[in-house]
Amino acid sequence: MALASIGAMFSLLIYLSLPCSNAAAENILHQSPPPADGSRRPMVFPLFLSQPNSSRSMSLLHRKLHSKSLPHSRMRLYDDILLNGYYTTRLWIGTPPQMFALIVDSGSTVTYVPCSDCEQCGKHQDPKFQPEMSTTYQPVKCNMDCHCDDDKEQCLYEREYAEHSSSKGVLGEDLISFGNESELTPHRAVFGCENVETGDLYSQRADGIIGLGQGDLSLVDQLVDKGLISNSFALCYGGMDLGGGSMVLGGFSYPSDMMFTDSDPDRSPYYNIDLTGIRVAGKDLLLDSRVFDGEHGVVLDSGTTYAYLPDAAFSAFEEALMREASPLKKIDGPDPNFKDTCFHVAPSNDASGLSTIFPSVEMVFKSGQSWLLSPENYLFRHSKVHGAYCLGVFPNGKDHTTLLGGIVVRNTLVVYDRENSKVGFLRTNCSELSDRLHIDDSAPPPATLPSNDSNPTLNTSSSLPGGEIQIGQINLDIQLTVNSSYLKPRMEELSKVLSKELDVKSSQVYISNLTSKGNNSLIRVVVVPTEPSSLFSNVTETSIVSRFTNHQIKLPDIFGNYELVSYTLEPSRKRARWVMKNTIVVMAILIVAVVVGLIAYGVWLMWKRKQASNPYIHVDEAIVAEQELLPL
Repeated sequence: MALASIGAMFSLLIYLSLPCSNAAAENILHQSPPPADGSRRPMVFPLFLSQPNSSRSMSLLHRKLHSKSLPHSRMRLYDDILLNGYYTTRLWIGTPPQMFALIVDSGSTVTYVPCSDCEQCGKHQDPKFQPEMSTTYQPVKCNMDCHCDDDKEQCLYEREYAEHSSSKGVLGEDLISFGNESELTPHRAVFGCENVETGDLYSQRADGIIGLGQGDLSLVDQLVDKGLISNSFALCYGGMDLGGGSMVLGGFSYPSDMMFTDSDPDRSPYYNIDLTGIRVAGKDLLLDSRVFDGEHGVVLDSGTTYAYLPDAAFSAFEEALMREASPLKKIDGPDPNFKDTCFHVAPSNDASGLSTIFPSVEMVFKSGQSWLLSPENYLFRHSKVHGAYCLGVFPNGKDHTTLLGGIVVRNTLVVYDRENSKVGFLRTNCSELSDRLHIDDSAPPPATLPSNDSNPTLNTSSSLPGGEIQIGQINLDIQLTVNSSYLKPRMEELSKVLSKELDVKSSQVYISNLTSKGNNSLIRVVVVPTEPSSLFSNVTETSIVSRFTNHQIKLPDIFGNYELVSYTLEPSRKRARWVMKNTIVVMAILIVAVVVGLIAYGVWLMWKRKQASNPYIHVDEAIVAEQELLPL
């Protein structure tokens, strides 16, 4: 007993000394990747038998005391879970920063981007990461806690996914920046620099993956372990017609009506919830709750598109749904290789009325609370038949895990409260997350990221010549997270909203064109002065542009999120007309001069020709001696 007490005391002294060791702190970042099954390597203290979760609780004690004062990073989401198969966010790596569009994946434990020397990487949205161009990049040197290359110089990583794609490369460390809307300043983090991509990772448009899972290389774990954010993050995916959304790294004040359920970190290496049943149209499916306890349990995976249920649960769910939707006409799915369950609803393709046609679905938890799903959380739009929708829930075959992908959490704020081992849900409009939750009320002015070739080009006022310039028109190219077919009939409404937000007359704002960009739309908003002869001041121009840049323009839900891609300034229209008028006058004078010159030249040529055919001969020269007069 005495020996055990001495051992425990000795272990406690060792534990207390660890935070003071820089080497120990560095090794946290340099540990080897998790095993293939994604489980985390446990932290073991010799001579001390810990209770379940005790090491986790001890390591989080300091974070809990200070979590309220820690900053958070709010980052916008782009793309669409169904059209693209994923959502992406923007991350900047290096000095100067290089921008990347990364898939938001709560099931991955490493963040990686293609490296400049990668010979087997696909063509993606942005240029590859160039370590040689970053003054703050450092390779993670080979050590006993990582897999090393053949030369024993650098740490390697490798990841394989269920759809048979893979990524492998080297580990590097550099400055990571989170965007201008983040309270969190740039910090160093370890990430993967890809040398080889296969499968969907090779062909996808996104550059790479941002790993939000539970693992030592996870970006969340790295930020938490450095004490930069509290042990929490949130995702909010946009709806069927909107796309986009928001992500928050770190904690913030959650709404009081948010519904939480337990998430056991020891149950699975993935984020799981304690689902015990499903209701369709208010009626419980006749299922044994143990059907949701197989393999990894019920897993939330933001990187998966659809929902997958164990066979018994899927059969009961599909049967109940078909019974409720029996009046609808059943049609073939968009892909003949799959037997999708699809319905023709109406000639309209508007998803707003689906809740009056399809039944509600509830996920029931062990606590007795339920999470209500709308039809957009289990349906997807038919890609070939207008006004048709298909079931986005499928059987999981031999795998007994229940997998809930991005479709299930559309227009739902999901908080992964890792600190308290809970997951929270709140039905909300994700395109207005920051306004609804007021998470940026205390945020300091954002730090501007240095520009680089992969960033959207903004011709800011600082790049303009000094002094007052004549501005007769402001052209703003804006990307909206709604598709062009949905936006086209609402263009006039959007123009009126923008004029109201800019405090100008409706005649001063018009949209000059509309182009499609995947599930997004690109429009050009043109703002002109009140009178053709008047001008914008530099102050007014800066105010208008900054309101778009800093997302101070509030658009209705139907228009989704927006992003200012670029803008240009045109000179005074009065001057432009004067220049055009003078140009026309000069050209007219030149034309007249050329015509007169040609006429004069033509007259001269005709005169010369006439002179040549009737030459003037002197009388004396006309008498020829040899000539004789003919007789009469």
